[in-house]
Amino acid sequence: MIDLVVEDERWQVLDLEDIGARALRLALDHAQVAGAWEISVLVCDDARISALNESFRGKAKPTNILSWPAQSLAPASPGMAPPKPKQDAEMFLGDMALAFETVQREADEASLSLTDHVTHLMLHGALHLLGFDHETDEDAQLMENIETTALASIGISNPY
Repeated sequence: MIDLVVEDERWQVLDLEDIGARALRLALDHAQVAGAWEISVLVCDDARISALNESFRGKAKPTNILSWPAQSLAPASPGMAPPKPKQDAEMFLGDMALAFETVQREADEASLSLTDHVTHLMLHGALHLLGFDHETDEDAQLMENIETTALASIGISNPY
């Protein structure tokens, strides 16, 4: 389910394949999407994600996570769930990238374990791959409700 690319060895302190698989399964289950889907996850540093952020979003600064969906799954209107991804031979949802320094700093500032914060971010990224976003208040509320319910189901408190 997870194709992991490790560019920054500091990420080795976590079992990223397990965290990623768990987060993906949570996203699929709570978004009610069937199937065994695959994602690719790049774990890197702030410099690399800053370059990716500039290339893809025009923002030359680090961020915690970026995602690139394989399918365009925009909802019909704000606050509605997006359509389910089309199943094909690939069963590929898309790519994510996470930056170590930013993620570690956020976890420290919020007094969260790194594992819990990364689980939340990978869940968040997987929901983006499934077509969820937070562009409008209605969309943000829907996405946050899924995240908090999914995280609560594994004992992680509300990150918002």
